[in-house]
Amino acid sequence: MLTGKQKSYLRGLANRIKPVMQIGKDGLNEESIIQVLNYLHKHELMKVTILQNSDVTIDELAAAFESIEVEVVQTIGKTIVLYQHSDDADEPIVLPKVKTSK
Repeated sequence: MLTGKQKSYLRGLANRIKPVMQIGKDGLNEESIIQVLNYLHKHELMKVTILQNSDVTIDELAAAFESIEVEVVQTIGKTIVLYQHSDDADEPIVLPKVKTSK
């Protein structure tokens, strides 16, 4: 689970990236989920957009990704930003540390 500070950091990083996947009229199927997981395995952070002809809503998409343990960092309009930590990432993202209270 990401903290607010970590999500804010990831949103800042996501500002500089373009959507790498589009969900169309076929919606979110097993093949597209595999593609998302493979991309996140290498890059950790990605943007996905929903096309106008898609029957999937942004909330349904967010719920589907959360059910497979992919963090939803942000949703804006028909764009969703996803994060999943990977030890095999090409350029690992170092998240801000979580403060623990004593």
